[in-house]
Amino acid sequence: MSPVLLLSIVFGYFLLLLGIAWYTSRGAGEHAFYSGERKSLWWVVAFGMIGTSLSGVTFTSVPGQVQAKGWTYFQLVVGFAIGYWIVAGVLLPLYYRLKLTSIYGYLRERFGPTSYRTGASFFLLSRLAGATIRIYVVLNVIQLFVLDAMGVPFAVTAFTVMLMIVGYTLRGGVKTIVWTDTLQTLFMLGALVGTILYVVGGPGLADWRTAIAGSGMTRLIDTDWRHDTFFVKQVLAGIFITIAMTGLDQEMMQKNLSVATVEGSKKNMRTFSVVLLGVNLLFLLLGALLYLHADRAGIALPARSDDVFPTLALQHFPAWLGLLFIIGLISALFPSADGALTALTASTCIDLIGIRDRGWDEARQKRVRQRVHLGMATLFLAFILYFHWLATPTVIKTLFDIAGFTYGPLLGLFAFGLFCKGRPQERWVPVVCIAAPLLTYVLRLYSKELFFGYQMGFEVLLVVAGLTMGGLALVRRRAGA
Repeated sequence: MSPVLLLSIVFGYFLLLLGIAWYTSRGAGEHAFYSGERKSLWWVVAFGMIGTSLSGVTFTSVPGQVQAKGWTYFQLVVGFAIGYWIVAGVLLPLYYRLKLTSIYGYLRERFGPTSYRTGASFFLLSRLAGATIRIYVVLNVIQLFVLDAMGVPFAVTAFTVMLMIVGYTLRGGVKTIVWTDTLQTLFMLGALVGTILYVVGGPGLADWRTAIAGSGMTRLIDTDWRHDTFFVKQVLAGIFITIAMTGLDQEMMQKNLSVATVEGSKKNMRTFSVVLLGVNLLFLLLGALLYLHADRAGIALPARSDDVFPTLALQHFPAWLGLLFIIGLISALFPSADGALTALTASTCIDLIGIRDRGWDEARQKRVRQRVHLGMATLFLAFILYFHWLATPTVIKTLFDIAGFTYGPLLGLFAFGLFCKGRPQERWVPVVCIAAPLLTYVLRLYSKELFFGYQMGFEVLLVVAGLTMGGLALVRRRAGA
C-alpha cells in the first residue's frame, strides 16, 4: 500500500473526527464533557457501543483463532449477551436512581469515601492497562505492515496518534465520543462485511458453505470440563465479564448514562446485546473463510494467528480491500482510545480529585480537567511505548488476563453492596481488594495440581470477586459500631 495514501487516509479520518468534535461541543458547558448533557439518542449509543466493544484485538484475534478453537469463542459471546440484560435490569436503574455521573459514587453512598476511591482506583488501573494494550495491538499491525517500510519510528507513530486523539476529545468529551464511536463502528463493520463478500465471491470458494461445514472450524461447544473453553465456564465467564467490564466500567456506563431516561438506556443496552451476537458470528465466519481461502490459494500463513487477517488483507488481497482493512483497523483503534481517555479523565477528576466538591468555578474546573486529560494521554503513550520496547507476546497475553484480577475487586465491592447487609470497616477495604487478586493468582498458578487437572481460565474474575466479598464480610462492622 502506498504510504502517501495511508497517511492521507489517517489524516483525513482525523479531520473528520475533529469536525464532529467541533460540531458536537458548540455551546456546551463543562458538565457536558462528563455526561453529554444527558441528551444522547439511545439507538446512536447502541450502535456506537459495537465499535467500543470490538477493539482491534477482536478485529485480528477472533478470526485468527478459528482454526485452532473453532467457533467456541461464541460461547463467551452468549454469556456477554446475557450479562448485558442483567446490567440493563439491575445496574442501570440503580445508577439513574442515584443520579450518578461517576458510577463509583454508589460505593460512597453505600460504604464510604475509602471504598469509593478504592473502586475508582481499580477502574483506573484496569482501563489504563486494557486500553493501551488494545491501542498497541492496532498500532503494531500498522507499523509492521506499512510504516516500517517508510522508516517511521514507532515512537513517532504512537505520539502522532495520541496527539490526534487528544485533539478531538479534549473539548467534546462524552457528547463527542457518542457520535465518533458511531462513525467508527460503521467503518469497522464495512471492512468486516466487505472482506467476507470478497472472499465468498472469489475463485475456488463457490462451495464455501459445504467447505466450512466439513472443515471442523465451526465447532461451537466444548464439553470437556477441564478445558478453559468448557461451555459452562465460558457462558458464566461471559456473563460476569460483561457485568464487571461494562456494568462496573465508567467508560462504558458514561455513554449509557448520557441517555435522557433509564428506559431509553435499557433499550440501548438490550438492542446492542442482540446486535453483538450477529457481529461476532460474522467475525467467526470471516476467520473460517480466511483459512479456507489461504489453503486453496496455497498461501503460507504466518506463525502468529493474530497476523493471518492482516497478512491476507495487505499482501494478498486487492489494494482496495487492503485499504478497507486499514480503515477498519483505524476504526477499531480510535474507540479503544478516545472513550477510555475520556472516562479516565472523568473518573480522576470526579472520584479522586473531587472537582465538583471544591467550590471551583467552571473556568477552573475546565483547566484542571484539561490538565488531567493531557496527563492521562501522556500515561497512555508511556504504556504503549513500554509494550513496544519491552513486552513480549506472552507478557501481552498476561496483561489481558489482568482484567480478571483488577475488575474482580470491583465486582466484589458492588455485589457485597447489593446483596449483603452491613458495611465493612473502611480502613480494611483496600487491604481486602488487594489481597483477593493476589491469593487468586496463587490458586491459578497451581490450579492443575490443586484441582485434579482443572485449568482456571476466565473464571478468575469470579474467584477474585468471591474472595473480595468474603473478605469484606470478615471485616464487617459489628452491630451498633
